[in-house]
Amino acid sequence: MLSRARVLCGALLLTALMAGTITTIGAAAPAHRSTLARRSAGTVHHRHRVRRAPPGGVWARNAIVLDPATGEVLFEKNSDSSVPIASLSKLMTMMVFLEQKPDLDREAVVTRDELAGGGHTQLRNGESASLANLLHMSLMCSDNVATRVLARESGLAPDDFLARMNHKAIELGMTHTRFVEFTGLDERNVSTAADVARMLHAAADIDLVREITTTRSYEFRTARRVHEIHNTNRLLFSHYEIVGGKTGFISEAGYCFATWLRTQGRDLIAVVLGAPTNATRFADTVRLVQRTTSASIAQP
Repeated sequence: MLSRARVLCGALLLTALMAGTITTIGAAAPAHRSTLARRSAGTVHHRHRVRRAPPGGVWARNAIVLDPATGEVLFEKNSDSSVPIASLSKLMTMMVFLEQKPDLDREAVVTRDELAGGGHTQLRNGESASLANLLHMSLMCSDNVATRVLARESGLAPDDFLARMNHKAIELGMTHTRFVEFTGLDERNVSTAADVARMLHAAADIDLVREITTTRSYEFRTARRVHEIHNTNRLLFSHYEIVGGKTGFISEAGYCFATWLRTQGRDLIAVVLGAPTNATRFADTVRLVQRTTSASIAQP
């Protein structure tokens, strides 16, 4: 009898548990159907959304677009705020270097002093390259080691070279700019978007700088090996006619870009500083150029 009672209790308990499970599943089903219904109705939002540019049109913290012929500012965002400009500094370095009238065919040897803390480079200790080839490396792919060698080979003491960089900035009206070294690796190299536009205008007026900064790729040979370098300016591969330009990046500066381009028969200089990504700095620039040219077309 006791055994039969236990079997009966077990059966009743199993029946109750199954009933509870069925009830739970039945209660959950409407919620599941409701979720499917909401998805089919388009009311469930996907996590991945297309990010749109913020108010003002650019992600970069500082920006300017101007007409190089008239100086008219066509767009600006915090364009007078002094911020780190990274390798855009090299535009000034190269202007001062070229003012010394160097023999660009002359060979220079890379030393450990230039390599120390210079970041990524194709150059090696003891390798010899012409000043012309080093100039291409500095302006096309922002090679810091090549830039340091050029400053050393200028014939000027480091302090004198920096003094001339800062003096030239004043000559160009770059009143919110300061340089403390040649490459832009130091975040104390600061300028504004408006000042960088002036600097690019002056640099791109130099035939050699204009030629190098608009070269997509360049190859040269040293006694050790063949060097192939590529320009970091992605707009050289766009439909725009590029007159000059330079990229820059350190973590304190974000992604920076300055370019002089020609579109629809009009010249524009655009500068973006502090963009969050490499791609964003070019997208910001294209967006600003399109916005500026559209506004010009819309005017009566």
